[in-house]
Amino acid sequence: MGTERRAEGDRDAALHAVSAAVLAVTRHLSVHEVFQVIVRAAAQLLDARYAALGIPDDQGSFAEFVVEGVSDEEWAAIGPLPRQHGMLAVMLRDGATHRHADIRREPGFEGWPVAHPVLRDFLGVPIRSGEDILGIIFLANKRAPGGFTPADQELLTLFAAHAAMALTNARLYERNRELTVVEERNRLARELHDAVAQKLFSLRLTAQAAAALAATDPGRTVAELAQVERLAAEALAELRAVILELRPADLAGDGLVASLRKHVEVLDRVYDAGLSFSVEGFPALSADQETALFRIAQEGLYNAVRHAHAGSIEVRLRTEGPCVALEIADDGAGFDAQPPGSSDAPASRHRAVTIRDGLGLTSMRDRAILAGGSLTIDSSPGSGTVVRVEVPRA
Repeated sequence: MGTERRAEGDRDAALHAVSAAVLAVTRHLSVHEVFQVIVRAAAQLLDARYAALGIPDDQGSFAEFVVEGVSDEEWAAIGPLPRQHGMLAVMLRDGATHRHADIRREPGFEGWPVAHPVLRDFLGVPIRSGEDILGIIFLANKRAPGGFTPADQELLTLFAAHAAMALTNARLYERNRELTVVEERNRLARELHDAVAQKLFSLRLTAQAAAALAATDPGRTVAELAQVERLAAEALAELRAVILELRPADLAGDGLVASLRKHVEVLDRVYDAGLSFSVEGFPALSADQETALFRIAQEGLYNAVRHAHAGSIEVRLRTEGPCVALEIADDGAGFDAQPPGSSDAPASRHRAVTIRDGLGLTSMRDRAILAGGSLTIDSSPGSGTVVRVEVPRA
């Protein structure tokens, strides 16, 4: 009975250690930092003096190698990581679990730098996802006498199986973040082309017309120059708005409410439309949800000020029971949110996101879904538009 309880306790400790690594992903740590969390958790789980996590590359070496128990000074003295020899290379080649009472006596033990810590008992376990090896956990010098046991090997194998999920999630999160950056760059490039570039092109043509009329028709020249002034002012306003969006909001520091308020206030100064922001309740959200809502608000406001030509725009953020709702409502031109041949108006508002992709509605919908919520759009020609997002409270 005592042995079974200890085994259950060890399994609980392993799951707790892995949960720390998984939570590291939700705290938006970098992939490298998630690696460090996994290494530290493994060392603590099995009471090892040294621990390391090697991430294989495509050339039979390590793309990354994270250690625990070695100081920066010691690591600098060790020098470059051995890539193609020693016990590390053995595990890269065979992908098997290795447990040794004294690694120094093993045939694969070679090429260790003079400054490297003295290793004795050793346990190495691959982290697998199907047939793929995502990484290898290395532990050495267990603090308790006797070295690593078969029970330790079983426990670290269990830890590695769950750590695979943390590694996969970390990489997916990093990839998603990279795609988000690309998406934002594309959106800003579109704004520069659609708004600023077209204004500047019109400004150039108008200036050329004024120059051609200067000698023959002074009256029309004055009118053309007034048009030049108006276009220049509009281009300046558009450029300021794009520059504003190039400066990312400090959501981590300011939070969603403060960041939205600042964004609305700046747009209110730049554009002729009257913009307002209101908040009700305390919107308890995860960082991912805050980012999603802020980007959706940016896209909705972009549509309102540049496409709908709204005179009044309201941004409302409120807590409604188990959900947080964000609304961007304008009194602009609106559009037909009902696909041809559909008589189901409420459903068509959901489907509108697939037929008006030029307004970025597909992107807005995808962000809402990834945040665990939903997006609805209520609009018709001449009646303005209301974009509404609901996400569950964290």
